[in-house]
Amino acid sequence: LWQAALSTLNPNPTDSCPLYLNYATVAALPSRVSRHNSPSAAHFVTRLVRTCLPPGTHRCILMVCERADAFASACALARAFPLFTHRSGASRRAEKKTVTVEFFLVGQDNGPVEVSTLQCLTNATDGVRLAARIVDTPCNEMNTDTFLEEIKKVGKDLGITPTVIRDEELKTRGFGGIYGVGKAALHPPALAVLSHTPEGATQTIAWVGKGIVYDTGGLSIKGKTTMPGMKRDCGGAAAVLGAFGAAVKQGFKDNLHAVFCLAENSVGPNATRPDDIHLLYSGKTVEINNTDAEGRLVLADGVSYACKDLGADIILDIATLTGAQGIATGKYHAAVLTNNAEWEAACVKAGARCGDLVHPLVYCPELHFSEFTSAVADMKNSVADRDNSPSSCAGLFIASHIGFDWPGVWVHLDIAAPVHAGERATGFGVALLLALFGRASEDPLLNLVSPLGCDTDAPEVDAERDSKRRRLV
Repeated sequence: LWQAALSTLNPNPTDSCPLYLNYATVAALPSRVSRHNSPSAAHFVTRLVRTCLPPGTHRCILMVCERADAFASACALARAFPLFTHRSGASRRAEKKTVTVEFFLVGQDNGPVEVSTLQCLTNATDGVRLAARIVDTPCNEMNTDTFLEEIKKVGKDLGITPTVIRDEELKTRGFGGIYGVGKAALHPPALAVLSHTPEGATQTIAWVGKGIVYDTGGLSIKGKTTMPGMKRDCGGAAAVLGAFGAAVKQGFKDNLHAVFCLAENSVGPNATRPDDIHLLYSGKTVEINNTDAEGRLVLADGVSYACKDLGADIILDIATLTGAQGIATGKYHAAVLTNNAEWEAACVKAGARCGDLVHPLVYCPELHFSEFTSAVADMKNSVADRDNSPSSCAGLFIASHIGFDWPGVWVHLDIAAPVHAGERATGFGVALLLALFGRASEDPLLNLVSPLGCDTDAPEVDAERDSKRRRLV
């Protein structure tokens, strides 16, 4: 029966066959993928599990893959089981559902999975599901106060007390971007920081997340078709929180700061107006010509703080920044903009290895930054020409507040489209951050999926390996 089921599978790109009166299903992933996809076919893993997993309270998934794809496959499986729901039937269910995931490794390195590897997968998938739950939760529950509680919970679990600056203190200390965006909301804006500073650290890394818990657009208000779904505008901060917890648990060896820029872009008597001028933490002034271009304002304060106060050598900001990102790189690939070619390539490789796909944007400040020219301030906050690479320009606005001549590494990830699939959050960004900075971890699996610090990364070899295998769920 098993051999007969296998013989029926003809993945194009996937295929499945029910077994034993639908008590089980065998499903095949693509036998090969293109160079801009993940060899793990992570997106297809999530889809197959959502559509093929038989119903029941206690279910089991057996994932057949190579060791190099175990991390991406685990994170993909986690996305199929979101935590947030307010369906009335779920609260009345007496018995809790469980899903057991087993890995059967094939290929050259096909020995048994170590306990430490399973723990890494558990922490990573917990981070993915945490990020997705935060993004799925509506703003009447997930406001800035609630988000701060989520940060404190993660900090408590790690033995870290967060630094929190909020409300009028933001204004007093010069965080004009975060304060200006969030000052009209009932729940005040905040800058929160979780810091991991182990002995023997050789560099300082800052992850800066955009945490707009809801984006009405402000006085430049969104319409009735574009505002629904704006609970997801905190996806960058949610990804940073999920990844930070997992990274520290897996033995992150360098200084790591998670910076959360939290605000609700609301409408009210205190709302920022177009034509207002704000002084940001960088010391630069910004003329507001679009209150719906708010994410770059809070991130500008965040990266400035990371540079000036935290002394970061590497600053990565991650945000649901522009709708244009979905047009530039599509629904599945985040957009990366960076001042460093090596890190641009590393982001693309890390995305392929972890399943959170990434594709580069044009980095050319000498041609693009003039879009923000202002007659009365250092810059405006929105471009003059929306047809001139707006996602690149939005990222450059953030970079300008640490300076285009800053000697460190700056990476900007725009995850506006891949942060959700349909009406569900994906937890996008958690796996990417863990994979990208895997070499700073003591965990061998994260070392395996990280593209940095390894001279054996040969894309053509990977492509040959990926074209020869067939994977089953």
